[in-house]
Amino acid sequence: MKLDDALAATRYQSYVYAYPHKTAYRRIEPGVPLGPLWAGERRDSLFLYLHVPFCEQRCGFCNLFTRPVPPEELIGAYLRTLDRQTTVVRRALDEGGAFEFARAAIGGGTPTLLTAAQLEDVFAMIRRVGASAGIPMSVETSPETALPDRLAVVVGGGADRISIGVQSFLESECRAVNRPQRPGDVHRALGAIRDANPATLNIDLMYGLPGQTAETWRTTMLSALEYKPEEVYLYPLYVRPLTTLGRKGAEVVDQTRVDLYEQGRATLLEAGYRQVSLRMFRRGAMATGPVYCCQDDGMVGLGCGARSYTRGLHYSTEWAVGARGVRDIIDRWVQRDEADFTTADYGFVLDEGEQRRRWLILSLLSDDGLDLAAYRAKFGAGADAHFPELADLAPRGFAEQRGDVLVLTNTGLARADAIGPWLYSPDVRTRMAEYELS
Repeated sequence: MKLDDALAATRYQSYVYAYPHKTAYRRIEPGVPLGPLWAGERRDSLFLYLHVPFCEQRCGFCNLFTRPVPPEELIGAYLRTLDRQTTVVRRALDEGGAFEFARAAIGGGTPTLLTAAQLEDVFAMIRRVGASAGIPMSVETSPETALPDRLAVVVGGGADRISIGVQSFLESECRAVNRPQRPGDVHRALGAIRDANPATLNIDLMYGLPGQTAETWRTTMLSALEYKPEEVYLYPLYVRPLTTLGRKGAEVVDQTRVDLYEQGRATLLEAGYRQVSLRMFRRGAMATGPVYCCQDDGMVGLGCGARSYTRGLHYSTEWAVGARGVRDIIDRWVQRDEADFTTADYGFVLDEGEQRRRWLILSLLSDDGLDLAAYRAKFGAGADAHFPELADLAPRGFAEQRGDVLVLTNTGLARADAIGPWLYSPDVRTRMAEYELS
């Protein structure tokens, strides 16, 4: 794909936080046994991710793997199956000897939809799989479920970062994207999180909502900043297939989104935040703890919808967006026994070329940039030799070389949603195009 084509196309309907994209995953036959797979990985700096695929509502823009308003018996069955998977995964990790988790996260869905007692069970599983209480840990919540008893379990269990999706402080803008959210609930939730006292509060905000103006966006930004969050993420409104807005044929105006993004970015920089990536802005120092490098280190996923990353294989359960597809996958997953979790049978095999490409994309789209010397040492040749197209970035003002590091400029960061997919391999793009979403 040419860079001009990527930039001229309608904005990519995804945020590049991993490579390859999950729509490039396919059935793996025969399945790969987990024990030998993880035994060959670097084991001193793993990431643990646990997925809770339930939430109290399905927002109009949401394409996450989650089921709204699950029956209580399904939640119980899910946690029992999760416990079985935890046993198998710990056994597989132990096959390779000692290992250590550097970070952990619980996402969804909305993990705090679970009761305090159910959350305690989840944290017990996290300990049992080998993650200690002292590592940096993030947990997702929502305005409706950020309740004091649940937050007490989360922070008491070791979570030092709480992330809450607010999107907008205006009820009319939330209603426009099928998100029945009252400002009073948002303020109560933010107050409860501050009272729980995690080291980091992250607030997700969304620009490009129907009816949103520069003035209403400013209102949302300033309302969020009242709580002095350590992190703020800015997301554009995406209208994706099979979401509520996608089914309604909703449209977004690209130029409006660009203008609102620049406004939000300027507001955060003026307030003392540092831009870490296209989406992430941070105030103050990053959390300390064991070093985890997303380009190099493995991620162990637990739960239906969680992905796991090794150097040569990314794997997960199947994925869906539509309500029926998500429900069917979860219903099948809760019927699994221990034997069903011993292999990776759905994912993407990364050859040497795809491993290089993943390292390059994840590096370039971060504020640290692409360390050209580290790339050369790791892969035996320069990034420019493997990816001559990188030379197209600097003349457009999208990237600059600082010493031996290639970094995106502010102009380039604002186009990361196009630059990332522009670097995808032909094979991954073909697989994504052929994927039939359900």
